[in-house]
Amino acid sequence: MSGVGSGERILALLGLFSEDRPEWTPEEMMTETGHPRPTLYRYLKTLKEAGLVASLSGATYTLGPRVVELDFLARRSDPLIDAGAPMLRSLCDAWPCTALLVRWYGNRLLCVDSECSADNPKSSYPRGRPMPLARGAISRAIMAHLPRRQMQAKIAENLDQLSALGLGETPEAVAESFRAVRRGGCAIAYGEVTPGVVGVAAPVFDAGQSPVAALGLTLSESAASADALSAISEAVWTKAERISAQLAERGAPQPERTRA
Repeated sequence: MSGVGSGERILALLGLFSEDRPEWTPEEMMTETGHPRPTLYRYLKTLKEAGLVASLSGATYTLGPRVVELDFLARRSDPLIDAGAPMLRSLCDAWPCTALLVRWYGNRLLCVDSECSADNPKSSYPRGRPMPLARGAISRAIMAHLPRRQMQAKIAENLDQLSALGLGETPEAVAESFRAVRRGGCAIAYGEVTPGVVGVAAPVFDAGQSPVAALGLTLSESAASADALSAISEAVWTKAERISAQLAERGAPQPERTRA
């Protein structure tokens, strides 16, 4: 990690925690990061004092209470949730489904809000749980609407997974399947994330050219008739456009006030 400052190294420690590994011992952290013991404990002391990690007698470390506080503040301030929550409820009122808002950041898809009206939902992505990058309608809705160079880069990074889904054997073939999604509106995927579940998704934009999120809906294949999917696709696309319009409006420059 030559050339990386202590701030970046401290943040990298937070990146160790995941759904699969929510708890770490100092020895495991040293093995993973290569930090000497004094350096690691200095970083952990900084994180603990900030409330970002917590420990039980110093034996193991987990994420700390400040993370919960930050999540509360994020819920209160996130314009995507503010604009999208009514749309999620509207979709769930219309169909027995799970409706999701998924934010695209870095190289990840993260559910930031969801509603469920299905009696026995087959899939669950609560707030904070990452979603597959190269599988499902939400992934496709975002990747298909990325700027050309960015889309090509993501295809190259995930070509094996995309080809396994039948989207094409070459980068150009996959790109053409994405262009078809772009021309057709919503992305629709059958059982790619959860068997027996159909996903429908549309991209969400702010004032920029690249999608920042997606609005998605999942429901059982038994409820996904052709007529239902047509109506659902229209509703998801329309509501995603409304969210995009609200985000763009909030991000627009405000007119300068003149002195009286």
